[in-house]
Amino acid sequence: MSERKKGHVHHGKSTRGVLNPDKVLAIAGLKSGDIFLDAGCGDGYISFAASTIVGDKGKVYAIDVYPESIENVKQEAQEKGMENLEAKIVDLTDKIPLNDDSIDLCIMANVLHGFVENDETEDVMKEISRVIKPEGIFAVVEFKKMEGIPGPPMDVRLAAQDVEDILAHYGFEAMLTSEVGLLHYLVKTVSKK
Repeated sequence: MSERKKGHVHHGKSTRGVLNPDKVLAIAGLKSGDIFLDAGCGDGYISFAASTIVGDKGKVYAIDVYPESIENVKQEAQEKGMENLEAKIVDLTDKIPLNDDSIDLCIMANVLHGFVENDETEDVMKEISRVIKPEGIFAVVEFKKMEGIPGPPMDVRLAAQDVEDILAHYGFEAMLTSEVGLLHYLVKTVSKK
């Protein structure tokens, strides 16, 4: 794992208990047969839900920088017989090992704020943009910018408008912003490249 240049550390902590993956994926619009990317998958709970939705004709790529997370995802996917799920150790600030225009829908849950704080947004977003198909969906889930709830420090959190503005800079047009739980919101965008 490469050394981080700034102060925010991507913890790899799970929000499995506070974020409903089925709700997130329904709002994002994931459907049977889709090719799905869970960018910064953590313990894979969103990937597992996606695997069930996309089915045998679809594919799920679960990527994360933490080797322990990916090993756990691989083991759980094998135990659950999820043959359409592929987990890989990937640093999102580097090259994502997927073809151009190969992803129908990508979700990035609770990690964009760290890339923004560490001035890594440009590298990450160029790669996300490259792998998502034209008219493909990119959905970002973040902690609400509110005091007194779990998550990153207030000065690191992003408001929904911040996320929309960041994604617009990389050719993603906002479709909707929705609450996806007590602590989180989702910004759904479409690639206009």
